Amino acid sequence: MPHVRPESTVRSALAAGAAGVPDRENALMHGVALSTIRRWRRLYQQEGRARGQDHTTARCPRCDGGRLHEPAYAELLGWYLGDGHISAGRRGVWNLHVFNDVSYPDLNDRIALLMTLVKPGGRPHVRLKPGCVVTTVSWKHWPCLFPQHGPGKKHHREIALTDWQHDIVARRPAALLAGLFHSDGCRVANWTHKLVAGELKRYDYPRWQFSNRSEDILGLCCWALDLTGVAWRRSGPSTVSVSTRAGVARLDELVGPKT
Repeated sequence: MPHVRPESTVRSALAAGAAGVPDRENALMHGVALSTIRRWRRLYQQEGRARGQDHTTARCPRCDGGRLHEPAYAELLGWYLGDGHISAGRRGVWNLHVFNDVSYPDLNDRIALLMTLVKPGGRPHVRLKPGCVVTTVSWKHWPCLFPQHGPGKKHHREIALTDWQHDIVARRPAALLAGLFHSDGCRVANWTHKLVAGELKRYDYPRWQFSNRSEDILGLCCWALDLTGVAWRRSGPSTVSVSTRAGVARLDELVGPKT
């Protein structure tokens, strides 16, 4: 008999349970009864089906010789610096969470894909918050890959790339920019007045903006823009803007639309 809930919800709940999320919290995350979570787990155990996570442990690229998918990692790093954080789970497992607006289903699917590319075999699970989708994958090695993790908010502590991260971003600056601009950036319609032949006329033009309260993260964004040859300026204390026609066109190509 098929589940009443979507199969994606069942898989997400089983993956969360396999990662150590308590049943009660798991039920709240997925909007189902506590008894439903327990029933799903029993059913899958009886049928010998996987509980969401593959029965293999992904090897860490930093401490266990695993292979790192560099383009996915550079983009996921941008998402993490913008709207992500890591929390401690049970049994030494860490949870990487990335928050994104619910209005962008394609980008939320993209976040899940990036996580599975960086942690092969990982099964993302999602939960809804008001206006927001939180995508999570659990792994013991997230702090190895994101050594910027620490107590407190990012703009209250130093954010600096390690040498190996610096090398990856230097090779993949466009991927970092995609993560940064899709997490804490936007493409807006801007306008100004110009004097043309003695007449004041309105001039409309597009602009990309990236906003963050961390001066270190803003600096990383500016560095990546320099690497891709995109002209930028600081348009506010916490905002980097790209407004030239060539720069906007280049970012459109590198970052892509928010959908």
